[in-house]
Amino acid sequence: MDEIFKKQVWEITKLVPKGKVTSYGAIAKAVGYPNHSRHVGKAMEGCPKDVPAHRVISSSGTLSVPEFQKKLEAEGIVVENFRIKNFKKLFWDPLTEL
Repeated sequence: MDEIFKKQVWEITKLVPKGKVTSYGAIAKAVGYPNHSRHVGKAMEGCPKDVPAHRVISSSGTLSVPEFQKKLEAEGIVVENFRIKNFKKLFWDPLTEL
């Protein structure tokens, strides 16, 4: 995975508003690689601290990183059994928002 891809992923992730979530797949589509959601996940592993990686979850609304639950709850997002409650309502789609 190249640095340009990582930086594009991080820049889009920085745009996800507090109290909203998006998915790895949605970010992959937004950067032009619709079938590369796993690569987005890999890019998030080493992201800078100013990138809100906790707002990026699986397309099913499930947390991929359980440790992110506290950060999401601090933003007012309800998480039950590692799933985002009202996921569809809280979903931020970069293709329609940008």
